[in-house]
Amino acid sequence: MKFHPIRPIHQFFATAPVSCPYLSGGAERKLVVELGGPDGEALFADLSRAGFRRSHGFAYRPACRGCRKCVPVRIHVEAFQPTRSLRRVARGNEDLHYAVLPARATREQYRLFLAYQRQRHGSSDMAEMSFADYRDMVEDSPVQTWLVETRDVEGTLVGGLLVDRTADALSAAYSFFDPAQPRRSLGTQAILWLVGHARMIGLPYVYLGYWVDGSATMDYKRRFPAVDALVDGRWQPL
Repeated sequence: MKFHPIRPIHQFFATAPVSCPYLSGGAERKLVVELGGPDGEALFADLSRAGFRRSHGFAYRPACRGCRKCVPVRIHVEAFQPTRSLRRVARGNEDLHYAVLPARATREQYRLFLAYQRQRHGSSDMAEMSFADYRDMVEDSPVQTWLVETRDVEGTLVGGLLVDRTADALSAAYSFFDPAQPRRSLGTQAILWLVGHARMIGLPYVYLGYWVDGSATMDYKRRFPAVDALVDGRWQPL
């Protein structure tokens, strides 16, 4: 008699409602599953295709009652052709250098992260994160994760990008950058780098998280060409 291995059963659970970080007056709930175990990376790849994101050792996606405004989005790398404004951003950042590093936190990164949070998201809990909190965010990952450092010609750290890699995609887990250099559009530049790197290593997608209609902080994702959205269980052009 031939026995087949039993696939592990993953338990999903819903979080309690909290204030929505994107839309005023809303309540946010998440569907969450732990990524531990020998199949964690394969599970995360499957869940990414289903619109999930990662935080620490868990994958999650919004599960809010009566609201479906959080729409998973990704860039189709093969179809991506930068617009004139995106080419202008790339030209303005040709002096930058990138280093793809293991996901290890440093005090230098943390200082830039804190400056970014306090300038751009001063009212959020992340603006009060300690170095230990930041280190947990960077290093607590059961999947393949990188910390991409961006430096100028003088070697000054101007950006950090926490990236998860799956079998067919790069996923932008979190980015931060020097808030004192708005003319560089460093957040946009980080996504352009991700698309270029995904193309170089042969991955077809770059996951950008969620686009939220009505949220000013999320609307930039619509400005990128070849963005697909997961709607009714099917990826289609946004």
